[in-house]
Amino acid sequence: MVGRKLQVRALLIDLDGTLVDSTEAYREAGKAGFAAIGLNCDDVKTAFEVARRLEQNQPIDDLFTKFHMEGEVEERFLPAYLDAYYSTVSIKSKPLPNAKKTLKRLSQHFPLALITLRYVAREQVREELKHLSLMKYFKTVVTALEVKQPKPSPDAFLTAAKRLGVPINQCAIVGDSIVDVQAGKSAGAKTIAVLSGIFNRKELSKQKPDLIIRDINALPGFLQKAKINT
Repeated sequence: MVGRKLQVRALLIDLDGTLVDSTEAYREAGKAGFAAIGLNCDDVKTAFEVARRLEQNQPIDDLFTKFHMEGEVEERFLPAYLDAYYSTVSIKSKPLPNAKKTLKRLSQHFPLALITLRYVAREQVREELKHLSLMKYFKTVVTALEVKQPKPSPDAFLTAAKRLGVPINQCAIVGDSIVDVQAGKSAGAKTIAVLSGIFNRKELSKQKPDLIIRDINALPGFLQKAKINT
C-alpha cells in the first residue's frame, strides 16, 4: 500500500480493537449486565454501545428505554457488565488477523509500547500478551491503573514514551477509538486511527487524526523511520 509517510521513531499501540478482537468479552459483559437487571438478553449491539459510551464518559441509561425499564439501571447493569468484561477479556480476546506478523515487522524498525484503557495490573496484560505470543514485540506496557488520569488524558502515552526514551512528538499513537486520537493529540504525538474497533470512519474523522487506516496490517506502508535530531 502506497500512501503518505509519517516520520516517527516509536509506536504506542492500543490493545482492544487495535491488536485483539474483544467481541466475545463484550458479549459476555452484555449478558451479565442484562441478567443483573432481570433480562435474558444477548444484545451485542447494546453491549458495544455501552463500551463506546464508557470510553467517552457518557451516560448509558437511555440505551435501556427500548426494554421498558423503569428508573435508572446503570447502578445495577454497569457493575455486572464491568465485572464480566474484566473476568473474560483476557480469555476471550484473540489477535486480529495477521496482527502478529505485522508486530514482528514493525518491531524490527520501531520500539513498541502497548497502551490499554483496562483498569488492570500491568502483569495481567503482559501475561495475556505472552499467551497470545505478542509480548516479545513490546518494550513496555502501560495500563489505566498506572496513571493518574486514563485516556483521553495523555498521561499513559507520555509515560510510555518516557519509558521508551523517545520524545512524544516523535511517537505515533495507533488506536481504534476517539479517545486514542484525543489523547494522542493532547500529548503532542502523531495519531493513527484504525477501523478495526468499535468506532467508524465518520466518528474518527471528526477527531482529525493524521491517518485513518483499515487495520494495523496497513500500518507499515505509511511509516518511515525518523532521524534522531542532534
